[in-house]
Amino acid sequence: MDNSEHHHKMPPRAQWDQVAERCAWCGADPLYVDYHDHEWGVPLHDDRRLFEMLILDGAQAGLSWLTILRKREQYRAAFDGFDPERIARYDATKIASLLANPGIVRNRLKIAAAIRNAQGYLTIQERQGGFDAFLWRYVEFRPRQNAWPTLAEAPTVSPEAEAMSRDLKRLGFTFVGPIICYAFMQAVGMVNDHVITCFRHREVQDLA
Repeated sequence: MDNSEHHHKMPPRAQWDQVAERCAWCGADPLYVDYHDHEWGVPLHDDRRLFEMLILDGAQAGLSWLTILRKREQYRAAFDGFDPERIARYDATKIASLLANPGIVRNRLKIAAAIRNAQGYLTIQERQGGFDAFLWRYVEFRPRQNAWPTLAEAPTVSPEAEAMSRDLKRLGFTFVGPIICYAFMQAVGMVNDHVITCFRHREVQDLA
C-alpha cells in the first residue's frame, strides 16, 4: 500500500471531526470534545461517580467546565478518589493541604462544601438506600428526552433541579443551587440536552 492509498483510507483527525456535528459548547479542545462525545448526557448510576460529578459541578461555580476537566485527575488524587467516607472525616490539616494544592481550585468554601456534601452523602446512603436512587427519583428513574434546535433554547434550570437543590440543602449540602443541579442533571444523563443536530442526541436517547 502506498502513501496515497493510505491517506485516502485514513483521513486526518480534523477531517473526521468535520463529519460529526456536535453541540457548539464543546468547541475544538480535544479534552472537551472527548467529554462531550463519551460522557456528557450518558445515564450514570454509580454512587461514587455521581458524588464526584456533584462535587466537581460545585467546584465549577464561577469558572468554566473545561477548567475543571483539566484538573479532574488532580482532584481525584487530592480527594482520595472521591471516597465520601474519607472526605467526611477531613480535618484542619487535610484542609490546609488542599488549600496549598495547585492542582485543584483552592477555594476554602468549595473545599468545605466537599466535606459537608460527603457527610450529606453518607446520611442519604443510610436513610435513602443509595445516592443513585435518591437522585434519579427526581426524573422518575428515566432520563428526560429533550429536543432543542439550538443551545440557546435549552434551559439552565428546571423544576426538578429546583426540587433536588432544595432537598440537598435540607440535608446540609452546599454549592448545590438549582443551576448547579441542572448542569449536574445534564452531565449525568438525567436529561438529554444534546441539540437535535448533534450526532450524540440520538445515541444518548438510545441509551435510555
